[in-house]
Amino acid sequence: MYIVTGGAGFIGSAMVWKLNEMGIEDIVVVDNLSTSEKWKNLVNRRYVDYVHRDTFMDMVLHGDLPWDVDAVVHMGACSATTERDADFLMENNLRYSRMLCELCMETGARFINASSAATYGDGSLGFSDDDATMLRLKPLNMYGYSKQLFDLWAYREGRLDGIASLKFFNVYGPNEYHKGDMRSVICKAYAQIGQEGVMRLFRSCHPDYADGGQMRDFIYVKDCVEVMWWLLQNPGVNGVFNVGTGKARTWNDLVTAVFRAMDREPVIEYIDMPEQLRGKYQSFTEATMDKLRDAGCPVRFTELEDGVTEYVHQYLAAADPFL
Repeated sequence: MYIVTGGAGFIGSAMVWKLNEMGIEDIVVVDNLSTSEKWKNLVNRRYVDYVHRDTFMDMVLHGDLPWDVDAVVHMGACSATTERDADFLMENNLRYSRMLCELCMETGARFINASSAATYGDGSLGFSDDDATMLRLKPLNMYGYSKQLFDLWAYREGRLDGIASLKFFNVYGPNEYHKGDMRSVICKAYAQIGQEGVMRLFRSCHPDYADGGQMRDFIYVKDCVEVMWWLLQNPGVNGVFNVGTGKARTWNDLVTAVFRAMDREPVIEYIDMPEQLRGKYQSFTEATMDKLRDAGCPVRFTELEDGVTEYVHQYLAAADPFL
């Protein structure tokens, strides 16, 4: 039995897709569907039960899971980098995650946790996933801080020897449609280009980067779940790991790839960055991937242009755009 928290969300539902691809249907999806459109991410999937997040949290609190669980893939969290309710993030992203981790370690279930590249802050300390760097990081937003606090707790309590906590970089791909402003720029660009024939990007606030020349490590969601599947098959591989391609690309590259996939010539306009993002914006991210490779992970990461083309052609332009 596999439990996927946040199983109706972006990466979580993609993980359910991967488990289904491997012939696994003994899956419990944990989420908070409420009035969102996340339920659509589950329509094509096969699983045995859905449990509301609050009900599941109560089960975890009392150590009373009614299943014999092999692994928990913990993707359930508030992932909005603009979330300002710090108490909510502490409860949802930190306390809940700690309790679930402890329960998994007590019962012998594999525990894979979603951390984030937002923990790296302004990038001045680099993007190494070694423990020494982790101890010094200063995230720029409360979301990143909540993820950092879990990793620090796991390190301090000696839990990193038995779990995998994954620092996802800029993930894009199908099943992100419910995320509103937190959708990838690819998803937003496809709609904006289709409607207006132009894509708008933020002007740079950093003297080292031209407008649209800010760089991120963009990773296709299918590659993320391939990494998690490999970790499920290799429970002896533990610690904090980056999950990116190891190759930063510019926003201009990204948007140009969308235009090309739509068979259009690029038309890019630049607008001022919103005040609330200034001072909290990462102008450069690039995952250091040596640790995961040295652990033996064989996943080959999709080139940006190839991933964008598949996403546009097979999903965004399709009648059924879901995994």
